[in-house]
Amino acid sequence: MDVVVAHHGYCFDGAASAALFYRFVSETMPAMRDARFEFRGLMYEPNAPSPATRLKKGALNAILDYRYTASPLIDWYFDHHVSAFQESGSEAHFRADTSGQKFHDGAYGSCTKYLADVTRARFGWAPEGLDELIHWADVIDAARFSDAEQASSFAAPAMAITAVIQEQGDEALTSRLIPLLATRSLAEVAASPEIVNRLGPIKLRHEAFAKRMGQVGEQLRNVALFDLSDQAVDTVAKFVGYQLFPTAVYSVMLSRSPKRVKISVGFNPWSKKPRAHNIAALCEKYGGGGHPVVGAVTLPPHELGRARTIVQELVTALNR
Repeated sequence: MDVVVAHHGYCFDGAASAALFYRFVSETMPAMRDARFEFRGLMYEPNAPSPATRLKKGALNAILDYRYTASPLIDWYFDHHVSAFQESGSEAHFRADTSGQKFHDGAYGSCTKYLADVTRARFGWAPEGLDELIHWADVIDAARFSDAEQASSFAAPAMAITAVIQEQGDEALTSRLIPLLATRSLAEVAASPEIVNRLGPIKLRHEAFAKRMGQVGEQLRNVALFDLSDQAVDTVAKFVGYQLFPTAVYSVMLSRSPKRVKISVGFNPWSKKPRAHNIAALCEKYGGGGHPVVGAVTLPPHELGRARTIVQELVTALNR
């Protein structure tokens, strides 16, 4: 039997969750030890199809770190997004499930940590040698960094891997990386050609991107605003904004690519002021979602004007 692991794409936590699930299936399900695994990335794109379209009839199907679907094909589910149930009827379907194989908890910082805790508590399985992977997935996805400088650094192996996955982690690459993450140390994975050959150019683009953020950024009371929509971008630098504007409580970034317009919203984890807004709930008003501390809204590329209006409304809401 084939095993289809549909996971949040271009995301370290999504790939790490898939690696953990790969080990869980291989080590606890004897019938699956010779199974062929397929890793399929799921994207939060405008008008993205239901994740059910990535599942496969006759396979063991899992969805990790992504929205739930009411498809009868779904066998396993793990997610930690508070906005997991956006598909019509999906939450009722989840609540009615009696398989004991579908799990959701929006209080968790990362899906990887949640999956590790659930499989340990429910199935008595602990993945030998993956503590470092679990730790870093939680640090990265929940922004548990010591400061903005560490959050923007490539020094740690996990951060180097994250930079590559976030920028270039299509299905072809992550399908090669996930088995490595499941069986090797992060240092070994970071030293592999898959990472080393891509990281140098990414560092240069990151430096240029950070410089551009400094040129366009402005602080509007509690919000650091970055409108990068004048040209397409393909680089991610989530925490540079808090280096540039350390007193900002929130950040809002507008960017675009040939495929989408994206509004990224976040809470400064080093802010001296407490968070007063649920960012996921704010983003859900515009068809997006995420977590209480970070979220996003994606729109088709031709809706840049609407995106700018949404940005203005988000800045106003975050300053209340």
